[in-house]
Amino acid sequence: MEKMELSPMRNMAKQKPEKPRRTKRVWRLKLNVTWQRMKKVLKSGLRNRLRVHLASNLNKLPTLKINHHDLAIIRPIQHVMKKKKPIRPTMPLEKLIQLPYTAADFVDRGDAMTPTKSPVENISTRWRELHGLHNWEGFIEPLHPWLRREVVKYGEFVEATYDAFDFDPLSEFCGSCRYNPNKLFEELGLSKHGYKVTKYIYAMSHVDVPQWFEKSHCSWSKDSNWMGYVAVSGDAETTRIGRRDILVAWRGTVAPTEWYSDLKTSLQRLGKTNIKVQSGFLGVYCSKGEFTRYNKLSASEQVMEEIQRLVTFFRDRGEEVSLTLCGHSLGGALALLNAYDAATYFPDLFISVISFAAPRVGNIHFKEKLNELGVKTLRVVIKQDIVPKLPGFILNTILNKFTAITGRLKWIYRHVGTQLKLNMLHSPYLRRDHDYTGCHNLEIYLHLLDGYVSKTSKFRWNARRDVALVNKSTNMLIKELKIPECWYERPFKGLVLNQYGRWVKPGRQAEHIPCPLSIVSCQEPPPF
Repeated sequence: MEKMELSPMRNMAKQKPEKPRRTKRVWRLKLNVTWQRMKKVLKSGLRNRLRVHLASNLNKLPTLKINHHDLAIIRPIQHVMKKKKPIRPTMPLEKLIQLPYTAADFVDRGDAMTPTKSPVENISTRWRELHGLHNWEGFIEPLHPWLRREVVKYGEFVEATYDAFDFDPLSEFCGSCRYNPNKLFEELGLSKHGYKVTKYIYAMSHVDVPQWFEKSHCSWSKDSNWMGYVAVSGDAETTRIGRRDILVAWRGTVAPTEWYSDLKTSLQRLGKTNIKVQSGFLGVYCSKGEFTRYNKLSASEQVMEEIQRLVTFFRDRGEEVSLTLCGHSLGGALALLNAYDAATYFPDLFISVISFAAPRVGNIHFKEKLNELGVKTLRVVIKQDIVPKLPGFILNTILNKFTAITGRLKWIYRHVGTQLKLNMLHSPYLRRDHDYTGCHNLEIYLHLLDGYVSKTSKFRWNARRDVALVNKSTNMLIKELKIPECWYERPFKGLVLNQYGRWVKPGRQAEHIPCPLSIVSCQEPPPF
């Protein structure tokens, strides 16, 4: 029987194709290029460059014929590359699914979005404990929800000193507040807290600085800056919190002269005592000038005058009064100096300090005196923020570990009060490749505080504070949320289109123009 003739297609399938010479040349070229790159990078000694150049080529090497000697070199390199985890550029999909908020939650579609705040509780029976009567024992670990709400509230009062501060170098009112005292909370959306501003505080830095530091173009003041304000709780808020609360909010460092003062880290003695505080902070707090318009009285004298007036007024009405001092960064240091003054003048007044990112202010005797006067201090800090470790980032950190030996030394800085430490890594909304300036931002503090439960707990899933506020003046939110960076600015950089079709810089309304008379408080507090 004759064999059936196979189809030409089947005959072709059986034939073994010959490898063209071109393929061999390509593999030789790839191998040669790969080893040339390896040699070049190994000679340079830079491990980072080694990972970059070999990442694409090492995947191809196993398909080549390599001897055992060469594999002995490659395997350790692969091991090093797999061991170290690179910085996460974007968040994995599984993590994004678990986020309570996504980019879609920040698009206004006209429907009811998640409220930015939870119901307000009546704390009239426990306000002393919330303000540190027992040094916040049992309130921080885990963080009590009432304490969280109160601390965030005071943080927002401090944030107002930044939001309302005019630091436009082209403005004739640079260094002042954009709004008059009666409109401050209304303009910034803080009327919901039930406080009224009674007085503005102005400060000056008594330092000799280069001419380019000075505000030569400003018509309102060349040597003073708006530093904060005094406010008091209204009747409804007083009923909720159980007493008439006098609030003093201090702004942090913004002006160049204030940065210059921050660098003056030498300790200065207070009177004839052993109490010493940082000379730069003390200079901002106590400086005044006879020929200045806003600082004929120092910031210390301005604020103490108003505190005395308000305490006397409300005590004469038979009301219980408390004093709460708060500030961020430099403002936290000024709040401690203010607390020392107020506690000395009013030894029977309940005084508490809530500071954010505050540096060290004084020595061990300053700390002991505040404790003796009964001042309660809650320091909110972030682990990655370097400012709370200043002054004396290296020296004081080392010496503080030997408190038994160095505890009484007069020239060592000491922190005051109870610490509440936050961590940038706890929030799923913050970038992991954060910078140190972002860690110091007050909005970052309030965001982490709103989500904090305890050291061992994850970020609070039902946190209500608006996440978009984080990027108000930073770029710290993950890109997946699609919130623009540094979005808080005036429309068109402050320019407006006038009736003639020209873009011009408008003047301030008469009611918002700063006036030296504003530093003199009215005879009666505003009606509530």
